[in-house]
Amino acid sequence: MPSAIDPKRCNRPLLIGHRGYPARFPENTLAGFEGAIRAGCDMVELDVTLTRDRRLVVIHDDTLERTTNGKGRVRAHTLAEIRRLDAGSWFDARFAGQRVPELWKVMALTAGRCRVNIEIKTSAFDAHDPSDAVERQVVRLVKTSGAMDRVIISSFDRRILERIAAMDAPPPIAFISDQPADPNLLHQLLALKAFSWHPKFTVLTRDQVDRMHASGLKVFPWTINTAEEAQKTLALEVDGLICNELELLQAH
Repeated sequence: MPSAIDPKRCNRPLLIGHRGYPARFPENTLAGFEGAIRAGCDMVELDVTLTRDRRLVVIHDDTLERTTNGKGRVRAHTLAEIRRLDAGSWFDARFAGQRVPELWKVMALTAGRCRVNIEIKTSAFDAHDPSDAVERQVVRLVKTSGAMDRVIISSFDRRILERIAAMDAPPPIAFISDQPADPNLLHQLLALKAFSWHPKFTVLTRDQVDRMHASGLKVFPWTINTAEEAQKTLALEVDGLICNELELLQAH
């Protein structure tokens, strides 16, 4: 049975909101994800890491300063401390009071409305593989929330993907990279039984896309910001675009 996240089930390449809709909303917030859904995205992309008490929170940076009124490393704070932070005012005063969301809240918000690409941050990796390792928690939440048919779990860290691939009936996984694909990378993706490859769009060529497609892999490049970038990337016959500006690119 084909996966419900398979772009072949859509009449166009997938439009994927990078950290929600960061051109118009504070990134990785519930307001941003809601805005992305209302703008017509097929999928939202988000970043997940752990708090000090090992709870799953949605934030891109390892530190708090850029997107909240907090200071220091995310992993140095408890969930209760993270919950008190303002994650919206830095973007615009209209979004004062937006919080760093827990992953389960984003899963609930998107249920029945759009697909989700969960990027697990390398900094959350635990070499000793505890029972509450970030990748174990993410997969458990995906399964218990009934989201197996609408989630891709991605990472720059192959160790995280290897652990997920070794689990029983894992969700689809994807490798993110800012380097062009070579035969060795393709071999590794096939060994992982990956669903897709997520390259930086500036390193992508039609030949790489063709090789991935010939091996049954999808290609979702990042991060496309302009209509010109979208046109050039779509000409490579990719399966979707990870974008900051969704309404601008909807017509493409």
